[in-house]
Amino acid sequence: MSYKNTVLVTGGTVGLGYYAALEIARKHPEYLVVVASRTDAHSAATTINSTLRQKNCLFMPLDLGSFAKIRSFVNVWESKKYPPIIALLLNAGLQFPGEMHWTEDGIEATFGVNHVGHALLFHLLVPFMTKNARIVVTASGTHDPAQKSGMPDATYITAEDVAHPEPGSDKGNGRLHYSTSKLTNILWTYALNRRFAALGQHMTVIAFDPGLMPGTGLAREYPPILRFIWNHVGPRLLWLLRRLVTPNTHTPQESGASLAWAAVDNMETGVYFEGRKKIPSSVVSYEEPKQEDLWEWTVKTVSTSEEERKKFDIGK
Repeated sequence: MSYKNTVLVTGGTVGLGYYAALEIARKHPEYLVVVASRTDAHSAATTINSTLRQKNCLFMPLDLGSFAKIRSFVNVWESKKYPPIIALLLNAGLQFPGEMHWTEDGIEATFGVNHVGHALLFHLLVPFMTKNARIVVTASGTHDPAQKSGMPDATYITAEDVAHPEPGSDKGNGRLHYSTSKLTNILWTYALNRRFAALGQHMTVIAFDPGLMPGTGLAREYPPILRFIWNHVGPRLLWLLRRLVTPNTHTPQESGASLAWAAVDNMETGVYFEGRKKIPSSVVSYEEPKQEDLWEWTVKTVSTSEEERKKFDIGK
C-alpha cells in the first residue's frame, strides 16, 4: 500500500507512546506509523498491526542517548524513502531516581535523552517533514512548582549547568534532573514556535502533559520494590491517586488517546496542554532569555560544523 504521510513516535513501543501510535494508526490507516525506541521487546508494531488488522505500523531502533546513533537512524530513514512526516511525537523519556548517569556524549542522561537527543532528531528530520508538520513534545506537570507534584522544583540557570552539573551539586537527586528536563522541553517548544512564526512557516509545535500514569515504563530505572508499586499497585488505585495526588491521573490508554488527539486533531501552536485542556505552563517557562539560552546551547552542542549550525539555527 502507498501511504500518504508518516507519523513518527519516539518511545512508541510501550505505555503512552504505544497507545498514541495505536490510536493514530486506527484513525489514519492512510498514514505510515513508525514507533522508535531502543528496543521492541513486546513487538509493539506487530501487535498494533494485528490488533487493527492493518499493516501501517513498523518499528525502527533509536537510541536518543547517542548523537552518532541518532544520525545513523536518520541516515536509515532517508534510505527508506518513507512518505513525508506529518506528525513528529517527541515522546520518549526516562528518569533515574538515584545517582547521576551520562549519555555517550557526556551529557547528564535525563536531560540528554529527554531534550537534547530529541532536539537533534528534530533538526535532522526537518528536510523529511511536510510544510504543515506537527511537532508534539511530551512534557510533564512536574516542571511547575505551582502544581505541587511532590517532585523537586525544576531548576534552570543555564543549559550548560543542566547538561554538566557540578559533582555532588544535587546529591544524586535524579528526580530533580527529571523535573528540570521537563522544563527544558517546554522552554524549547516556545523557542521553536517563535522561530516558526518569524519565518511564516505553517509547522506547529506544542508541549503536552499526559499526567500521572502508573504502569508506564518511566519507573524502569527504579529499585525493584518501587517498580512493583508503580507497575502493579498504582494502576489499581487510580481513583485514590486522583483524589490525593492530582486529578490529572490517567491510564496510559487514556493519555495515549489524548496524545494522539494533540498530534493529529488539534492544530493550535505554541501552547501547553494538560491532556486535552490548554493551561498555562510554569512562570519560568515563559522567560525568553532562558528559552534562548537553551536554544543556542542546544544548536551549538548538536552541530558538527558551522554550516550545520547555521542550518539548525532556524530563523537566523
